[in-house]
Amino acid sequence: MKYKVVKKQNNAKTCIVCGLKNDIGLKTEFYELENGELVGLCTPKDEHQSYPERLHGGISSALLDETIGRSVCIVEPEMWGVTIELSLKYRKPVPLNEEIKIVGRVTKNNHRIFEGTGEIILPNGDVAVTAFGRYMKMPIEKITGADFEEDEWVMNIKENDPKEIEL
Repeated sequence: MKYKVVKKQNNAKTCIVCGLKNDIGLKTEFYELENGELVGLCTPKDEHQSYPERLHGGISSALLDETIGRSVCIVEPEMWGVTIELSLKYRKPVPLNEEIKIVGRVTKNNHRIFEGTGEIILPNGDVAVTAFGRYMKMPIEKITGADFEEDEWVMNIKENDPKEIEL
């Protein structure tokens, strides 16, 4: 099913998952969908492999952690998710040099903690990895330096950003 993109989230400059200036980073771009889910799009490269032609499981974990953790921003834009617990199930290998989708959503939300689930979806639509996580909600100034948004957090709008994403 196709869902309308309602907002593109910012990228960091040096993050391993979304950093635009990280030479070995994944440069994942995140889109908020009309159904309340967050989708990350990226194309893992050779630098991200474990076994030949396969994405490293730790990188899959980082992608899902980032996506689920960011999903709270859809419902609480000033909050960030700090990981408390993350568990994954690896179902299929994730290939390199092909665009994958990483989907995350909030499934339970209270005053201080939220829970979420997510999956990595292969180009053919198969689910390769699933995840469950628990996160503490925190404003950015309690996580890092006060200049983070000005120095590190940037909007990266492109002409070819998708208007809708099929899941």
